[in-house]
Amino acid sequence: MAKKRILLMYITEISGHHSATLAVESALRKLSPGAEILNINGFNYTNPIAEKIVGRLYLTVIKRTPKVWDYLYDNPSILRRIKRIKGAIHRLNSPKLHSLFKNFKPDIVACSQAYPCGMVADYKKTYRSDIPLVGILTDFVPHSYWIYDTINYYVSPSDEVTRRLIEKGIPQNKIKTFGIPFDPKFNEPVDKKLAAARLNLKSHCGTLLIMGGGHGLGPIEKILKSLDAVHGDFQEIVVTGSNKKLYNSLKKKIKRYKKHILLLGYANNINELMSISDIIITKPGGITTSEALAKEIPMIIVNPLPGQEASNTVYLTERGAAIEVDIPEEINFIVESLLSDPGQLRCLSEAAGRIAKPDASMDIAKFLLDSIPT
Repeated sequence: MAKKRILLMYITEISGHHSATLAVESALRKLSPGAEILNINGFNYTNPIAEKIVGRLYLTVIKRTPKVWDYLYDNPSILRRIKRIKGAIHRLNSPKLHSLFKNFKPDIVACSQAYPCGMVADYKKTYRSDIPLVGILTDFVPHSYWIYDTINYYVSPSDEVTRRLIEKGIPQNKIKTFGIPFDPKFNEPVDKKLAAARLNLKSHCGTLLIMGGGHGLGPIEKILKSLDAVHGDFQEIVVTGSNKKLYNSLKKKIKRYKKHILLLGYANNINELMSISDIIITKPGGITTSEALAKEIPMIIVNPLPGQEASNTVYLTERGAAIEVDIPEEINFIVESLLSDPGQLRCLSEAAGRIAKPDASMDIAKFLLDSIPT
């Protein structure tokens, strides 16, 4: 029997999109060890120079002028204006994709971001290909850049997103509500005492995990300063991701803080850090929040960016799984209230458990394997 060949596509190395394809790849290897899997950055593969420029531009915009991103994100008028440009770019990319498909011969393609999904969707039209194409949404919002009639199936994060995809004209039988994929290791039990000891943390006091996504964005220094005003004994784990400037700045100031802080850069043990934490203060990226939901850890979201982060925040807060704080300097009041009220923490945790989809990666992997034509 021929080996099954799966092509996974994402954009941006340090991103939730990449984490999602890695999670699906991990699940695929567990279910089908003999499968051949190619997991590539679709933007870098077709336009390596443009990928670097756009990546830097995106980070600059969301850091300095987030209102610009808010205007561009899922804006119907913008979508109409760039439709022809997008089509032209996809046609230019089609020969490269044709070479890739000719050499790798994938049985199915799955994309965790709309750009590569759109490229493959248009490629299918240009070359009249019938290769199955699956779009895996990694945020709790189905923006219009995902909509193509040559996408065979959509993987939806939630019933609400499924409903909104149907409203956008996607047939219900083309939507699978499996959730957002994350590494299956987040479902594995962690010995909290051993983990705390290994990290030189106390196992008998409250622990706050503070993160700014893979790029270490957000008002982390303001949050730490505010938390120093909270009464009570607790410790903090701060993960700065790839933000070396933030890491170095905090390292110089860490002794000034009253609370015990474990400072980390880019961490590969987030599953362990979540397991030993009582509260996570984080950016509301789709992957991070799905991991936190699976761990049933209460979330505090500070200053979400416009676009997908704002939509994720609405989804989580409306369902009681997270609290949004608009002013970083006032986060101390929320944390003090939560730490002094186990009942409130329990309500947040139970709400997270109700909407969690811990088996998303395995469900998606199984679906991809089952969808390969025989």
